[in-house]
Amino acid sequence: MTAPAPADLLIRAAAVHTLVPGEPPRRAIAATGGRITALSPAPDGLDALIGPDTEVVDAPRSTVLPAFDDTHTHLILAGHSVHGVPVHRARDLTGFLALIRERAARTPAGEWIHTAVNWQEVLLAEQRMPTTGELDATTAEHPVLVRRGAYNMVLNSAALRLAGITEATEAPPGGVIERDEHGRLTGRLVNRAVELVERVLPRPTLAERIDGLRAASTGFAATGIGTVRDCLVPVEDLDVLDAARAAGALAVRVRALVSGFAARTPEQVDALLDRMDDWSAAGRDDDRVRLWGVKFGIDGGFEAGAVEEPYRGQPCYHGRLLWEPAELRAAVERVVGRGRRVGVHAWGDRGLRVLLEVFAQVVERHPGLPPGALVVEHGGLARPEQRARAIALGIPVTVQHPLLHDGALTQQRAWGEERTAALFPLREWLDEGALITGGSDFPVGPYGAMASVWGMTTRGTTAGVVGPEHAIGRAEAIALHTVNAARLTGESAVRGSLRPGAFADLTVWPTDPLSCPTDALRELLPTRTVVDGLTVHRS
Repeated sequence: MTAPAPADLLIRAAAVHTLVPGEPPRRAIAATGGRITALSPAPDGLDALIGPDTEVVDAPRSTVLPAFDDTHTHLILAGHSVHGVPVHRARDLTGFLALIRERAARTPAGEWIHTAVNWQEVLLAEQRMPTTGELDATTAEHPVLVRRGAYNMVLNSAALRLAGITEATEAPPGGVIERDEHGRLTGRLVNRAVELVERVLPRPTLAERIDGLRAASTGFAATGIGTVRDCLVPVEDLDVLDAARAAGALAVRVRALVSGFAARTPEQVDALLDRMDDWSAAGRDDDRVRLWGVKFGIDGGFEAGAVEEPYRGQPCYHGRLLWEPAELRAAVERVVGRGRRVGVHAWGDRGLRVLLEVFAQVVERHPGLPPGALVVEHGGLARPEQRARAIALGIPVTVQHPLLHDGALTQQRAWGEERTAALFPLREWLDEGALITGGSDFPVGPYGAMASVWGMTTRGTTAGVVGPEHAIGRAEAIALHTVNAARLTGESAVRGSLRPGAFADLTVWPTDPLSCPTDALRELLPTRTVVDGLTVHRS
């Protein structure tokens, strides 16, 4: 009988939670060639697999879990932002503006200055965005772009001039160029209006892009995340992901949703799909970087999500629908007709209602769509009738407690406390039989495996505990980022649980996340993250 090949990696731990149904914890796990090869209930049960080149990790007090997925995040945007001015560290506008002034002092005149994007103005003492005038006071020699998330910007006067935005400029459909009560520009752009700036921003070099993705993906891995589902990838950036993979710069696996936000006509959708098909035809899809599908959006976010009841203090404002339903249905049908999948952002209850009607028509007109061909991204304010319809249609939903964590104060201002507390009814979704998966929506919410588990189990936010009746258990929260996530991407055979033959994607934790004190979860980080059998993070 031939002896088994020596392991590349062998870990002995207090517990190896495989997440295979009915399987008790193990004490040792081995991997070879990027795949799990064996597990044992005894810590020394796999010692026969130790060879001269085996890396042996003795962690007798640690716990092993599968690596986590972040099923709705923005790695590309994180890569752009990683070297931006770190305004998320500021606690007030004085500190915020000082950081920009400091960056300007060491930046050549005329070069753009941009901020990191992972911050919320409601967490500043003044609870507001900076103004164009305040930005002008930080530097007279640089265009300044303050960006919060993907769809909110404030520009200084130099940046407005370079973007060609004047008092006479009209916002594109689905966008807002904000003006004050006198009709003057405030410098703030919302939703599709940000495209006016994006088209004039200088393009970083490929080397800079790769460096940004290296830093950003390493950051994700350091929190226990081994796979990201990037839900806003410009189609041209597929080549950047390809180059980053070739350079060994991606610490995580990537499942890419190409942005369809600028594809408004059938011809534009077809052109986008043609470029995606060309990329796949070149043999670039693999286990590290895979083209998942196309991303659309039916409504806005905190300030523009489409709701049935009006916004707080705005009796005539119900948010914004970004598509006519018939036009969105036509776009979705073109995508699924080409064998691609679709994820659609829906935040408010009206947005979700309209989207599910669109999906119902697509399902009726295209019988036999594979599971996961249509996905609701967020489904934030999901009423009982909408949950029932999504489940009946077999539509998975990605949910992101970190988004609620950072955005609760902003949402309370817009919708009030009751509707904000109703966001992400996870307990109901699970009890009613939905497939839901966990993510962050970084940069709007902070990414992190156990930070998300803490949030889903406590409903803690920057506004305190909201909607505690919607909380779920730890094992359920972990499953949203592992077992359920692999179901969403169609990879249950090789990811999401620890079993022989599966990818060696795993995390090692200094304590057991299933039983440690609740308060410890929030800041809990892995001592090691392994992807494809290789350690991509070690504390």
